[in-house]
Amino acid sequence: MRLLRWLIALALIGGGVFWVLTRPAPVPPEYASLTGDAERGALVFAVAGCASCHIAPGAEPSDAPVLAGGERFVSDFGTFLAPNISPSSQGIGDWTDAEIMHAVAAGVSPGGAHYYPAFPYTSYHFAEPQDLADLVAHLRTLPPSDVESLPHEIGFPVTIRRGIGLWKMLYLSEDWTVAGAADAQIERGRYLVEGLGHCAECHTPRDALGGLDRSAWMAGAPNPSGEGRVPAITPGELGWSAADIAYYLETGFTPDFDVAGGDMADVVLNTGKLPPEDREAIAAYLVALP
Repeated sequence: MRLLRWLIALALIGGGVFWVLTRPAPVPPEYASLTGDAERGALVFAVAGCASCHIAPGAEPSDAPVLAGGERFVSDFGTFLAPNISPSSQGIGDWTDAEIMHAVAAGVSPGGAHYYPAFPYTSYHFAEPQDLADLVAHLRTLPPSDVESLPHEIGFPVTIRRGIGLWKMLYLSEDWTVAGAADAQIERGRYLVEGLGHCAECHTPRDALGGLDRSAWMAGAPNPSGEGRVPAITPGELGWSAADIAYYLETGFTPDFDVAGGDMADVVLNTGKLPPEDREAIAAYLVALP
């Protein structure tokens, strides 16, 4: 009986420690004081690629997309389905601005549940609060959709959302991957590439737990669909000049007279909307990589 009591006590202590360690982060109080600008938010929306994932499968891109969700993302942990994030009651219409900002930057729902990192908040985490507020202001201008979000197709133990709190302890870092540079253009490029643009989410391989392998930063990765490989975009592998990269991000044309295809075509639709200095900053960051 004594052994049983000890086991029960240890289980309770372990459960309490797990509950504390995995608790979702609270909404930062400073979010509530920010007012977003929808016009600036349109650029944040573009570089973050929100429409690429959240428009319905087969829907045509537009300047005012319907973010009804439904796109499927296959992974080693199951298939994740993009939710409705339109400004309706089925989407984010009933959320406060601060709740939306917190969901994007920390992967936490208004109800206090962890989101799965198929949502690239480990990159969006670096976004400036004002950019998040601007993004929310833009989202609220888009057409609503009453389409219900579909459940993810995942199994145990991935279904234990609270466990994502432990995953975040390992991978939701405050540290940039590439150290700061004295060059303001490269700094801007780092913000766009490592943060809002979340380029590493596709171009960097992952470890067994699904976290980015930062020792192989931008070195290419298996395509989650199982077809081919996402290419490396390090200077030694890509071999393009900064001007080549900036032109590609504007037009989709490569130095070899090829054109962007697949998911990258959607990326170019977004980066083509950015001001030239932002595309040049992304290019400067990429050619400065080790």
